[in-house]
Amino acid sequence: MSMAVVGMIAGMALGFAGYFGGFGAFVLVAALGAVGFVVGRFADGDFEIGEFFRIRGDRRDRRR
Repeated sequence: MSMAVVGMIAGMALGFAGYFGGFGAFVLVAALGAVGFVVGRFADGDFEIGEFFRIRGDRRDRRR
């Protein structure tokens, strides 16, 4: 499935949630969609858990 189709489906889901459930439902669907996206990327192996919990000192050492 292409990313355009996935984007269209996500947009339609958010539109339906916003129309029928109001702004609260819209925000809930958007937040759960973002969580699902991150979990899916993690399952595919695109993310590593260490990327989210990096120590700040590590970034400073890389700039040098």
